[in-house]
Amino acid sequence: MQTLYFQSRNLLMKKIMTFVLLVGFAKAFGQSSKDSFVIRPDLLRQYYSVMLTEGDHRDQDSALAAKIQEQHLANITRLVNEGKVLVAGPFLDDISWKGFFIFDMDSKEAIEKELAQDKAISSGRLKYEIHPWMTVKRKVDFK
Repeated sequence: MQTLYFQSRNLLMKKIMTFVLLVGFAKAFGQSSKDSFVIRPDLLRQYYSVMLTEGDHRDQDSALAAKIQEQHLANITRLVNEGKVLVAGPFLDDISWKGFFIFDMDSKEAIEKELAQDKAISSGRLKYEIHPWMTVKRKVDFK
């Protein structure tokens, strides 16, 4: 019963996250009214969303966990500086979802190679799901 509750809660959270992202992107493009924003096929581009979730090996001592986190953040910094990640950040509530990326890369396989270099993933502290995702091909400026 409790497993069904968590599955339906996770599904609801995914739907809410999708809605929030779509609304956020629409508002972030600076449209003055809801009628002025039009999505056309020539404006769309495929990106990849990556959801980071709790891994199966989160039993490291605090010193090792801190070192893994430091390496994880260094990897994210590298990916952003190389233009491969457009958005990255943690979820701040206490759920199994731990973080989220938007990758601007050509394939799921290329992203998997990048994620394999992340110490938080290779150590088992985090797992990930990759999903192709489409939106308007302008970058969002979060102010």
